[in-house]
Amino acid sequence: MFANIGWGEMLILVIAGLVILGPERLPGAIRWTSSALRQARDYVSGATSQLRQDFGPEFEDLREPITELQKLRGMTPRAALTKHLLDGDDSIFTGKFDQADQPKNGVTPAQEKPVTPVDPPPAPAATPFDSDAT
Repeated sequence: MFANIGWGEMLILVIAGLVILGPERLPGAIRWTSSALRQARDYVSGATSQLRQDFGPEFEDLREPITELQKLRGMTPRAALTKHLLDGDDSIFTGKFDQADQPKNGVTPAQEKPVTPVDPPPAPAATPFDSDAT
């Protein structure tokens, strides 16, 4: 539940609690909050186990749509394209194509002759400047 709270946020909460409650009441407030959270967590886990006992194997059937919904929430446009249109092959996004690894005419890319650069075309002659035109 508090997985997103880091040490910096905890320090700010302790300092705010110290300012608001004072050093005398802060330990009692922390104790009360932790026991209330523990009790709420016990109630939720007890309710879950009670439902699991009452429904038996049907409980997993109830959880299946929830897990499907969680999968859909994590579906990004890239994951949707990969899954539905590309059958899970994401090489189009990573730039690793299978054709580049296969030899052409029995010659691998490493065995091909290097391509020699072609001389660039000569630079065009200087454009004549007409002072009357400007």
